[in-house]
Amino acid sequence: MLRFEEINYLYLFLSVLLILASNIYFVYWRSKSLKQFGDKKLIQRLQIGQSLFRQNFKNLLKVFCDIFIIIAFANPQIGSEIEEVKRKGVDLMIAIDLSNSMLVEDIKPNRLEKSKRAISELLNQLSGDRIGLVVFGSEAYIQLPITTDYSAAKLFLSSVNTKTISSQGTEIGKAIDKCLSSFDFENSQNKSIIIITDGENHDDIAIESAKKAKEKGILVHTLGMGLEQGGPIPMKDKRGNNVSYRKDKSGNTIISKLNEMTLMEIAQSGGGKYIRANNSRAGLQELINEINRLEKKEIGTMEFTNFKDRFQSFLIIALILLFLDLMILERKNEKFNF
Repeated sequence: MLRFEEINYLYLFLSVLLILASNIYFVYWRSKSLKQFGDKKLIQRLQIGQSLFRQNFKNLLKVFCDIFIIIAFANPQIGSEIEEVKRKGVDLMIAIDLSNSMLVEDIKPNRLEKSKRAISELLNQLSGDRIGLVVFGSEAYIQLPITTDYSAAKLFLSSVNTKTISSQGTEIGKAIDKCLSSFDFENSQNKSIIIITDGENHDDIAIESAKKAKEKGILVHTLGMGLEQGGPIPMKDKRGNNVSYRKDKSGNTIISKLNEMTLMEIAQSGGGKYIRANNSRAGLQELINEINRLEKKEIGTMEFTNFKDRFQSFLIIALILLFLDLMILERKNEKFNF
């Protein structure tokens, strides 16, 4: 398995893109300026001995040299052995509502972004626990199977938005059922489901699904995202700017409100706890307290170990490219005429 010891260095690739864009613009600007200067044949006579091919090739060498240096700084490592690593933890399935009402900005920046930040903060405080992610609207889908890879969880979490699912609506019962199907039931005492939504439920099976989970020993917690006074559902353009608000068939602006009663009933039926988020807090500490009450079991996962550095190869390639850049002159080779 490949990993980077200093992964933050990979952000330097943005500077490489900037350099590449600058070089392309410079070539374009120079060509345009020379055309304005005079006749094309006259310019070619004045540039005798200069090789545009060599100049561009040297620039390309510099770009690839920078790329390999950045990779070397990030220090790629390869795990050469696979071992079973045992740790104590619990299994969590988090279901996040991706219906359009989660774009309401009664909680800043909006309900969905607040939810994603709460999950990310929760991941930062977990240790040894396994986590999975379900997204739902009128249908529910497994976005991330249960895993101990928190980095992967954050990556999948960052990518979800209301366009991730095509079916709008809020079917909490289906989300609970999808979470249940993700667990193995060798031991149900260390499992929990967290539903993050504004509670605008459009199905009648959520209570029954929560009861079914409780019967299997799995607690269902609900985290309410939104305020009682609610707010309009924004419609955005391609740049993310608000251009209008969703309206009903009569032309009235739709106001989406937090439905606490539904979420309380689901949590009560599932033996869990209802937690309400607002602008000052996301209910994170209450969630952690509930998770810590669960009996932790020993979880064994197969992981790569004995990672070995591989930066040397990339550094050698970068030095070779740098040497070639120094050896190649910008002037034409008279023998080969390039």
